[in-house]
Amino acid sequence: MASETYVAWQARMEKVILPKWTELPNFDLYMDQVLLLINETLQPLGVDQVTAAMINNYVKHKVILAPVKKKYQIMQLADIIVISLLKPSYPLDQIRQGIDQVTATGYPKRAYDGFITALTNQLHHMDAPVTISDQDPSAGLTVAAAQLIVDKLRTDELLRLNQAQVKPQQIEK
Repeated sequence: MASETYVAWQARMEKVILPKWTELPNFDLYMDQVLLLINETLQPLGVDQVTAAMINNYVKHKVILAPVKKKYQIMQLADIIVISLLKPSYPLDQIRQGIDQVTATGYPKRAYDGFITALTNQLHHMDAPVTISDQDPSAGLTVAAAQLIVDKLRTDELLRLNQAQVKPQQIEK
């Protein structure tokens, strides 16, 4: 039974499509529009909803650029998506360092698209081996981050399935 449910979850993940840079709105958005877009984008993955307080915190701690006249641009949207996916595994300052490392060797558009491509490929082919080359450390970082997200999603789902089936026994002292 659990394997059927896991297989169904895995089949759902194989259908997830995340937006590339050119598919993100190329016009400025207010906070409520940002929240709608980000949460709709990430909903198929089952990750926690992004809130206005979270985004304000990212701005306050300089993890993303501040909005201009309360409007967010494509660069901030891309950052919020990446941060939202990595936040369960890393502190915000480390995520920002990783984004800065990857964008130091390539344009933000190319770096974001590379991340989305790596993540989507791993979601669609969970059991395929992942290879990382010494030739391009930024690409390796991107692939490793994508793998981390997939492993976290898979672990969370397996834990949920296990908890639904197995009630923990009280340990005798």
